[in-house]
Amino acid sequence: MDEVFRALADPVRRLLLDRLRHRDGQTLGELCEGIELSRFGVMKHLKVLEEAQLLTTRKVGREKHHYLNRVPIRRIHDRWVSRYTAPFAAALIELQHQLEGPMADDKTHIYQVFIRTTPERLWQALTDPEWTRRYFFSTTVASTFERGAPLRYTLPDGNLAAQGEILEAEPPRRLVTTWSFAWSPELAAERSRLCWEIEPRGPLCKLTLTHDLREAPVTAKVVADAMPDQPGQSPDDGWMIVLSGLKTALETGEQLWPGREAASR
Repeated sequence: MDEVFRALADPVRRLLLDRLRHRDGQTLGELCEGIELSRFGVMKHLKVLEEAQLLTTRKVGREKHHYLNRVPIRRIHDRWVSRYTAPFAAALIELQHQLEGPMADDKTHIYQVFIRTTPERLWQALTDPEWTRRYFFSTTVASTFERGAPLRYTLPDGNLAAQGEILEAEPPRRLVTTWSFAWSPELAAERSRLCWEIEPRGPLCKLTLTHDLREAPVTAKVVADAMPDQPGQSPDDGWMIVLSGLKTALETGEQLWPGREAASR
């Protein structure tokens, strides 16, 4: 986590993250507006933030769009804030609240995390019910993971948590599905799109999750209106919890949700 703390130590980099919090997916030119630095200087700061995994980028035509990655902030909270009540911890809580605030108008959310595992093992963790119930809010996944197959996540009490359809499945690299939350009839009626991408990086795997909400206005509004101090109450906060729990489960064998037998490592 040293890279994250070093990246957050600079006020310009905090400003860039704050701008992405208010409007995700900005280009370099947009992020340069109003900052008394050269374009090259802003690029250097963005490179530090990307190396610390605090933002990710995506090419759209000839432009590169920048997206805030909240997962490292969530991991700081899980490791430090829950254990200490010193002023330093209080400052981190405030930082988390700032970075997990509502995102105005953006309909594409991107999250990244690096996990010390193999692509095959990570794919298994995404598609095996014995794994998902350890980090995915105790739900068990059910699907053949063939194109066109249904996808269901079921809670321990038998109620449906979410469902969708497999659009693409290329084990162990890429999984694309539709997605509907089952929290309410309005959310269940909408179909957003999830894309899980696994990229090996030496002993690590980079996992990128893209949640496309362009065809799910009600779900997107739930994300935008969510209160950051209510963990698990919004899809946006929920994905950070899922990815943090997935990393913990694969790297340490610990499970986020107690009362479940550990899956085979």
